Amino acid sequence: MIGWIVLGVLVLVVVMVVAAYNRLIELRNRYKNAFSQIDVQLKRRYDLIPNLVETAKGYLKHERQTLEAVIVARNQASTAAQRAAAAPGEPSAMRDLAGAEVALGGALGRMFALAEAYPDLKSNTTMNQLSEELASTENKVAFARQAYNDAVMAYNTGREVFPVSILAGATGFTEARLFELERAVEREVVKVSFA
Repeated sequence: MIGWIVLGVLVLVVVMVVAAYNRLIELRNRYKNAFSQIDVQLKRRYDLIPNLVETAKGYLKHERQTLEAVIVARNQASTAAQRAAAAPGEPSAMRDLAGAEVALGGALGRMFALAEAYPDLKSNTTMNQLSEELASTENKVAFARQAYNDAVMAYNTGREVFPVSILAGATGFTEARLFELERAVEREVVKVSFA
């Protein structure tokens, strides 16, 4: 009789371990899939940027450094995105991608601020279409990033709860990193002056 109880407990433990392991696999695959959605939108964005720069080039002849900075930042972000796509959630890859995205956003912001001073460029149909496409893609990236971060949070929570945390540690399920962009400008207080 005791033998059957021990056997029953062992079977129950094995079933629980297998279920926990399969759940971790499912959660990891969800955040990897969510990152692939970010990757699709980032590639689309990176493909738009050279066209945008080429359109602006004719008008911003004296602003070559700004245009070159956008292309350099785009290339660095594209490289970082490829590394992150190879290892979604891996802390250093996600940190590098976030840093490259912040740099690219800053370079694009400087280019658009500069473009405001050129009325012919602002009224250029191609520039307006590319700007609208880029803005639309930025929104899609933000939604995809939120879905990814939600999936990473579910995965990290799933791997940290007891007793699954023991299994996760023993089987190599490491913590995944969120895709957060640290922009100092977003954290600054907006100054409004009506004077």
